[in-house]
Amino acid sequence: MKNKPIKKLALAGVLCAVAVVGSVFVSFPVFGSKCAPVQHMVNILCAVFLGPWYGVAVAFVASLLRNLLGVGTLLAFPGSMCGALLCGLAYWKTKNLPVTLTAEVVGTSILGGLAAYPIAIAFLGADAGQVAYYAYIVPFLISTAAGAVLAGALTLALQRSGALKSMQATLEG
Repeated sequence: MKNKPIKKLALAGVLCAVAVVGSVFVSFPVFGSKCAPVQHMVNILCAVFLGPWYGVAVAFVASLLRNLLGVGTLLAFPGSMCGALLCGLAYWKTKNLPVTLTAEVVGTSILGGLAAYPIAIAFLGADAGQVAYYAYIVPFLISTAAGAVLAGALTLALQRSGALKSMQATLEG
């Protein structure tokens, strides 16, 4: 496996599987959404190892699979995809982990929370639409903050052991 795109695609598949399986075991309802912190951890890992576009693709596929398996809601799409894009762009531009973690939290909770409101009105009915648009920010913030803590601990451990640079070099070469 010396081909860079194949390595990246394989890792994207593994991270997608981690997000889906993780949401089966670690998810909890808050208002109209199911919080899945493992998805946000995966978003950050995608940002660090694969870049923003792979991150958005993994978030989309994981959200789709979670919905098809009945362990997610339609609100998974805006939350995970906005967070994946913003944290991916942040890491791509800065290579700074705290900035990346913050971008995931802002992208998911604020941008994803605001984007969830029209989806809730259009697809989840009047009950979900009667909730004010900012009400989706709170559950998304809870979910993404937990995922950012998980990802921060994992990437910091990888960084301190030297494995982070080695893994990144393997994907670049």
